[in-house]
Amino acid sequence: MKLNAIKFGLASAVSASIIWLVCSLLVVIMPGMMMSMSGDMVHMKLNDMGWNLSLFGVIFGMLGWAIIAGTMGWILASIYNRLDP
Repeated sequence: MKLNAIKFGLASAVSASIIWLVCSLLVVIMPGMMMSMSGDMVHMKLNDMGWNLSLFGVIFGMLGWAIIAGTMGWILASIYNRLDP
């Protein structure tokens, strides 16, 4: 079965954008808990730090992650298609 690499890349970009927006919303709603969880994920104590969240930052970050995820999805599907006999 062949994957459409462009559609897979687009689906990856949209998925990353949705996850980014949900994460940003959680930071607004529960900043302390999200800071603690972020620290746990990178094995650091980040509780003394604070969030600097702006609308521009959310949009710019979402765009960056969408481009990265879309490109990675396209590469992944392209490699998969070459491996499938």
